[in-house]
Amino acid sequence: MVRSTLAALGSAEPGRRPESLDDLLASAELLLPMLDAIPNAAIFIKDLQARYVLANRTLVQRCGLKDLRPLLGRTSAEVFPAQLGPGYTEQDRRVLEQGEVLEDQLELHLYGSREPGWCLTHKHPLLDRGGAIIGLVGISVDLQSAGTAHPAYARLAAVDEHIRNHFHEAITLDTLTRIAGLSVAQLERYCTRVFQLTPRQMITKARLEHAHRLLQTDLPITEIALQCGYTDHSAFSRQFKQLTGFTPRQYRQAMGG
Repeated sequence: MVRSTLAALGSAEPGRRPESLDDLLASAELLLPMLDAIPNAAIFIKDLQARYVLANRTLVQRCGLKDLRPLLGRTSAEVFPAQLGPGYTEQDRRVLEQGEVLEDQLELHLYGSREPGWCLTHKHPLLDRGGAIIGLVGISVDLQSAGTAHPAYARLAAVDEHIRNHFHEAITLDTLTRIAGLSVAQLERYCTRVFQLTPRQMITKARLEHAHRLLQTDLPITEIALQCGYTDHSAFSRQFKQLTGFTPRQYRQAMGG
């Protein structure tokens, strides 16, 4: 419900849009107590300079802060470690300057403990009544545990196991549908319900989790790419940056490697 409400802020009809970001914040702040009660989602609004103007308690805590005030007026590049923040702000710029909409963007984040956490991120530009971009609204939802009660869970668990055992190889949808005994459409739909991810996102997640472990060693990044199922080092680097906001080398530095 919260996700759909926030998305509506970015896609409202012109007559229902705010006249300014301040007008929007006056209304959004009324929702803050409810947003603070959501432990598994970081929710925020940023201005045209990609600075935080509103955030819920979950995001505040993940930034290592005790309350919201030190976060306000700062960008991700100013809040997160030097190796990480600029990548998040770069993503914000695409939304703010190009009007890009991000939906179900699988992302690997480093939390305060330096342990990786997987989120599905959504970002929408905020428009005023004249159609001009005045900011952005975003939510990063933690991936939850698989829904074991789903009737197709046993089949999907077999798919997940195959991916985890063979992520270093080329995995096709034909192989996964054969394992599950489902059509492509059914596999996509059920995986999204049970794992909150598409089959392709599940493959990417398995590969990047392995990359996270290997980047804490001295193994060359070209070799890490091969062990994670990428025949092209540049393809590995591009996807890694897309999902984390920084390159494998920057990630290794952030991990202290």
